Amino acid sequence: MRILFTGGSGKAGRHVVPYLLDRGHRVVNLDLAPLDDARVDNLNADITDSGQVFNAMTAYAGFDELEPGTGVPRFDAVVHFAAIPRILLRPDNETFRINTLGTYNVIEAAVKLGIRKVIFASSETTYGICFADGERKPEYLPVDEAHPTVPEDSYGMSKVVNEATARSFQRRSGFDIYGLRINNVIEPQDYARDFPRYFEAPELRRRNFFAYIDARDLGQAVDRCLSTDGLGFEVFNIANDDHSVNLTTDELIEQFYPDVPVRRAMGRHESFYSNAKARQMLGFAEEHNWRHHVADPRA
Repeated sequence: MRILFTGGSGKAGRHVVPYLLDRGHRVVNLDLAPLDDARVDNLNADITDSGQVFNAMTAYAGFDELEPGTGVPRFDAVVHFAAIPRILLRPDNETFRINTLGTYNVIEAAVKLGIRKVIFASSETTYGICFADGERKPEYLPVDEAHPTVPEDSYGMSKVVNEATARSFQRRSGFDIYGLRINNVIEPQDYARDFPRYFEAPELRRRNFFAYIDARDLGQAVDRCLSTDGLGFEVFNIANDDHSVNLTTDELIEQFYPDVPVRRAMGRHESFYSNAKARQMLGFAEEHNWRHHVADPRA
């Protein structure tokens, strides 16, 4: 597929883009900074400028596309990851403005240009736990896509708005527009550096539901979205199968969630951030469980 990927130079994108390239896709990375990969076509653009976004979606990817003499090829899909990635990087109103306006511009351009597959990055923060003022617990476990999304912060609010924007454009167009509620992204080097701390102090993972998503498994989730057609508008929790700490599900519930309803039987290490929908509807299957990368001191 010929793919326009926004934000490919960011923490998640710099792993997802190579994953897609490895599977034979051609990727144009639209970002404010280039991705250092000889296989990718980089285009410097600002997603908050509608004209730049429309222009990028109607541009050649590289000089080789001039050779056939048949005009600019159409993109087969848009993957939209570009955003201010969390609170406390920009003033709250700027985070909200950039994330919502940028997403509107990207999806609007894709729909009006007839690009029938759009995948966009939503977030675990939509559930209102990550950046809550004080401790806020889920309404039930495991947290699935039906859980209420009422965040208190500008970043989580922007992602909820983006989902509503995507839903409206999908209803208008009938295209496939899928949102990924991405959990805390873990890069390969993070396991040895960070996970021993999480084993010693599991409370460090409370705001992330004790969950995580390996950046390479996130690439797989995006690729599964690209190859799965006909779902219309959908949102998916994206996380690995297990907790990011070496306590069992029952131990975590006893220590952190004793009063939170548990709606079904859960596996011994099953993540509270349920990826069941992605597994069932997309065929997602993790490949990078943390136990493959760091030793469990309790094992």
